Amino acid sequence: MGSLKVLAVAGLVAAASTAASAADLLPPPPAVYAPEAPAPVEIGGGWYLRGDIGVGVTHMRDFEYVSDQPLPTDIAYSIDRKSVNDQVFVGAGIGFQFNSWLRADVTGEYRASTGFDAMERARYTFGGADGFNHFTGKIASFVVLANLYADLGTWYGITPFVGVGVGGAHHRTQDFQDIGYGRHLGGIGFAGSTSSTHLAFALHAGLAYDVNERLKLELAYRYLNMGRPNAGTINCEGGCDAYGYKLKDYDSHDIKIGMRWLLASPAPVAYERPLIRKY
Repeated sequence: MGSLKVLAVAGLVAAASTAASAADLLPPPPAVYAPEAPAPVEIGGGWYLRGDIGVGVTHMRDFEYVSDQPLPTDIAYSIDRKSVNDQVFVGAGIGFQFNSWLRADVTGEYRASTGFDAMERARYTFGGADGFNHFTGKIASFVVLANLYADLGTWYGITPFVGVGVGGAHHRTQDFQDIGYGRHLGGIGFAGSTSSTHLAFALHAGLAYDVNERLKLELAYRYLNMGRPNAGTINCEGGCDAYGYKLKDYDSHDIKIGMRWLLASPAPVAYERPLIRKY
């Protein structure tokens, strides 16, 4: 009986000791997070640089007579044919990508010197053979455009886009001359170099391919209207009055290859902080 009492007392003492130890335990410490990685510094924001090279099928709607001297009333003049050779161009620019579908840039390009010619017929009211004036010359241009584009979505790294542009075209013509044939045989005249600047506008459509996160390759079509550049003022060798011509509605259907280099660093992958508890 005495042994049972001793065991009971010992059990009560042990239970009390365990309860006291449990009461002495501290609550779990608050969660400690690893320090957050610093945000990467973005270089350039949405800015990009671009470069282009291409060729244009160039055209003029009319070869237009311009002079203070009126044409003779007994002669009917007409342009039988007119043409401009294809033109190679190279350009560069800087732009800004506002969001995934809207961007804008400013570009400048040099369009290499190319030849143009026109054949003018003179029909005399009182009969006789017709006279012909064959005009030839060269034209080079520098074009500056402010462009706005809409990107239409991206599939497999390919983004179709459309755009518009407006700006100015500065033209320089050289070697402009007039050689007479038929009734005008023997007539000849020359003009010095001439410069003129006109309003220009453009329509764009093309595809952009994501080479990597910062480089895009473009293949595009562009319609470019460059105004009415002056061909020059002809001074006749035979002493006739000086007269000039313009390339009316001088435009080009361009095919070009371009590259856009984004100055912004690629967007970082979202960082998730690990949860760490210390006891």
